[in-house]
Amino acid sequence: MGKEFGNLMKTRHIVTYYLSPFEQKLFPNISHRILNTWRRFSSSIFRVVPQFVIGYMIYSWANDYNKKLKRKNPADYENDV
Repeated sequence: MGKEFGNLMKTRHIVTYYLSPFEQKLFPNISHRILNTWRRFSSSIFRVVPQFVIGYMIYSWANDYNKKLKRKNPADYENDV
């Protein structure tokens, strides 16, 4: 009457592999991954952090300077009645 649902199409020249989740390691090479992450972090921290620090310092200076410019000078209004 027809093919079963799993065998509806015949595929050639394609190899498919399946691996059971019970045969996989849960945390393979976890110590190596932690050490590799630490090595990559420590090698790039001196290239990235100074730029963020300089950017933050410029940002905070610009905000303070903007607030100073927006503030009214009380000396201009001393003689007003």
